[in-house]
Amino acid sequence: MRITTPVVLLAACCAYSSASPSAQTAAQTPPKAPAPAPKPAAPGTPAAPGPTVPADGGASTATTRLAGAIDRLGTSDCGVRMQASRTVRRAPAAQAVPALVQAVTKHKDGYVRFRALVLLAGFGDPQVHTVMLPAIDDPNDRLREVAYAYFARNPDPTLTAKLIGKLETEQSEFVRPSLIHAIAALGTDPKAQQAMLREVTRGQDFFRSEVIGALGDYKATYASAALLAIAKQEGPLQDDAVIALGQLGDKKIVDTCAPLQRYAPRERQPALAAAICLLGVNCESHERFLYQTIKFAIANPGFQDLTRAAARGLSHLAVAGRPLGWDALIQLGSTSVDPVRAPIAIGFASAAVEAPDLALAAVQRSADQKGALLLLRDGFDMLEEDYAEEQFYVAIRKAYWKAPEGDATRKAAEALITTL
Repeated sequence: MRITTPVVLLAACCAYSSASPSAQTAAQTPPKAPAPAPKPAAPGTPAAPGPTVPADGGASTATTRLAGAIDRLGTSDCGVRMQASRTVRRAPAAQAVPALVQAVTKHKDGYVRFRALVLLAGFGDPQVHTVMLPAIDDPNDRLREVAYAYFARNPDPTLTAKLIGKLETEQSEFVRPSLIHAIAALGTDPKAQQAMLREVTRGQDFFRSEVIGALGDYKATYASAALLAIAKQEGPLQDDAVIALGQLGDKKIVDTCAPLQRYAPRERQPALAAAICLLGVNCESHERFLYQTIKFAIANPGFQDLTRAAARGLSHLAVAGRPLGWDALIQLGSTSVDPVRAPIAIGFASAAVEAPDLALAAVQRSADQKGALLLLRDGFDMLEEDYAEEQFYVAIRKAYWKAPEGDATRKAAEALITTL
């Protein structure tokens, strides 16, 4: 599960500002930690609610309209780009897929090619896989990032050697994480396992953090010893390692995590609480600790490190199916302001792209649905996970069409689609 840290704002769309935290007050004391505890391509998806590009009658007009919308995917105006994307999504697949394939392979604007590839993946057509294969080698780093992200969700064993080879040449800071996840998705292959074990011990901490996260996301039990070794070392990677160990689900690991609670610095405590809860141990007290930690940070400016760590912990618990994780993020985030709001929004959005159905259910049951929707929108603006966000839209559109007319789920899905 990828949570963008530090926060990176979208360069040209819907910027989100964050104020600097205030100085820490010596008399303030944060909450004490709890006592130590003893994917194949998706099928085609109907269009989103709203007017569609007509499939009959004015076929020439519809084709022209669709082509114009694809061209506008590269405009610098965020609102225009969003509307162009909606037009493409609402077009019949028989029209949209060939037009998008043409744009990906032939369009002169590199950003249009990128956005076209993202939207093409949302249609779930068999051609998607064929188009993604050459995108791995494209000079356009945005296309490579989308292709790697696609194969992270749709593993192709025939690509194992090629993807491992890319580890030696792919150095883009925002592309390499998706490559790492694509290799982690091939975890049953011994060569992929060897590559991941090698990467977890070398390189910059930023890249090692992504490797650790991928090992946790794909429940790579073969890496438990390596993760245990990192978890015992002081430093920023300790958080990543203990959460990854929690994701593995082996309760024997609690013997390592629980003692760390006695001496780890306070900024490490939220990750330890989340990890032990992920192991199914003493969950209620650890959830309560994460919740109270963010409440403390809201009331006492200057504890942004604790906010980020606690929001991240709640995000992982949300993906794991803990309703309180979702509800706490929404409740605390929708009523807060920057700088506390930003990491909560990131945590909410990161969980949502991993578990769209759970996010939809959380929005549906929220007492402040509007606040939840705006929080998610803010998180998406900061997340910069175009492929994952598009797959989120695909899942929500499916939920919309699956639910009966007038059903609460359909209403919540429509509200999500409209807001985002």
